[in-house]
Amino acid sequence: MTDVPFGVLLSGGLDSSLVAAVTARHLAGTKAAEQWGSQLHSFCVGLEGSPDLKAAKEVAKYLGTVHHEFHFTVQDGIDAIEDVIYHIETYDVTTIRASTPMFLISRKIKSLGVKTVISGEGSDEIFGGYLYFHKAPNKEEFHKETCRKIKALHQYDCLRANKATSAWGLEARVPFLDKELINVAMSIDPEWKMINPDLGRIEKWVLRKAFDDEKNPYLPKHILYRQKEQFSDGVGYSWIDGLKAHAAKHVTDKMMLNAKHIYPHNTPTSKEGYYYRMIFERFFPQNSARLTVPGGPSVACSTAKAIEWDSQWSNNIDPSGRAAVGVHDLAYDPLLSPPLAAGKGMAKIINKKPKMVEVTAPGFIITT
Repeated sequence: MTDVPFGVLLSGGLDSSLVAAVTARHLAGTKAAEQWGSQLHSFCVGLEGSPDLKAAKEVAKYLGTVHHEFHFTVQDGIDAIEDVIYHIETYDVTTIRASTPMFLISRKIKSLGVKTVISGEGSDEIFGGYLYFHKAPNKEEFHKETCRKIKALHQYDCLRANKATSAWGLEARVPFLDKELINVAMSIDPEWKMINPDLGRIEKWVLRKAFDDEKNPYLPKHILYRQKEQFSDGVGYSWIDGLKAHAAKHVTDKMMLNAKHIYPHNTPTSKEGYYYRMIFERFFPQNSARLTVPGGPSVACSTAKAIEWDSQWSNNIDPSGRAAVGVHDLAYDPLLSPPLAAGKGMAKIINKKPKMVEVTAPGFIITT
């Protein structure tokens, strides 16, 4: 895939872990192994104690990769928001949430001399991996939604994977979006992709079963069957809560009341969305720019159409995977137990001294 120093972005989720596992197996004996070393380098980012850091470390140990783990704070991320919006060129909430940690780690990866990273984007779209797919009423609707997601990839995950990395001169490769793989995946009967708890089928069941090799396991079982965790959630739940708290300090209730008049196109429905929109408009004031950004309500990265699958979700419109009430193991319901709001509760997190550092710090040795 490459003749330059490379590694894999490893979150510890199914997709990135499978990419790392397959890459590690095929690296030995290749020209790349002769040039850059036989051990694969993996990279992970998150708030201290985040779900992804723990899972990624376990996967890296299992695969024997040289693992680079970076910690960032909520304040680190907030400080980077303006740069992220400038480079990503969007005001979409979920894209900005996920792009910021990726933007931060890309800088660190490039500083190590790495030119290319392999990433797991695309799997959730072609296999129906987002948690809201649990509510798909039938296989026809399931398939239509995957098609909608694939057609919009360039506005969401691919936008993030491409621009958050290229902002630092790093190139991302996404094997799940290989055309041949997409053709095979989309030709599978959607019935086999459907989530069915009665049959023990969770999201992306077909993909998980394909790599469930008892004799020569690709991954530990609990990683192979780990519940879907969106990247912006997996880096640490307080990341999104901190962003909401920060936005609430800059956007007043009065501003939200006038939002429809200030931003008639894709009117922000949350203070976080309004905050991002203000920054975007400062960089890109042209009407043609704002029209390039998708809009509409979303739950757990769903399209607006999929919200119709569950009437309860209309009360909890948020692109976070934790908004999938009744599906996510740690879901939040704003009517019962809202996430940490702005104010004193988040002060310690937001005002914490920035420390975007690599905690494992193994050397990256290039042999020629």
